[in-house]
Amino acid sequence: MSHTEHRATSPTSVRCAVLTISDTRTADTDTGGARLVAMLEAAGHQVVGRGLVRDDESAVQRWISSQRARDEVDAIFTTGGTGVARRDTTMEAIASMFDKPLPGFGELFRMLSYQEIGAAAMLSRACAGVTQCRLLVALPGSENAIRLAMEKLLLPELGHLVREARR
Repeated sequence: MSHTEHRATSPTSVRCAVLTISDTRTADTDTGGARLVAMLEAAGHQVVGRGLVRDDESAVQRWISSQRARDEVDAIFTTGGTGVARRDTTMEAIASMFDKPLPGFGELFRMLSYQEIGAAAMLSRACAGVTQCRLLVALPGSENAIRLAMEKLLLPELGHLVREARR
């Protein structure tokens, strides 16, 4: 089956959970999470879970575990904590939860980021994979990074990614 045929049999609306990981943002100042939710909803997807936790591996893993236990969640997105600072532990928390990592996502994201911000793109540890038949994506907290990842990579393939993760 071709990728075109895969897309044709993929869901057009995906049920998503969105987690912001930050030591400094609040529900009122979480512009990256708000941007992610707005982009998902504008593309016809549903946000069925939303949270905010401190940059703490166990807190991140607990929240993700609670969401992947819900039948109504097809994809889980996180935003924040993907840099190289001492407190940035999102990748460590999330990568250990992958049944199947999708290294192409991070590679493509950094390539596209390089075109916009230059060599600083190498500081991003954005990643994606499959966990218990659900898509799990870790995005930076920057609104521009979220826009780039969603427009160029995730929204065009979201239904296809979910279809494949479920198989």
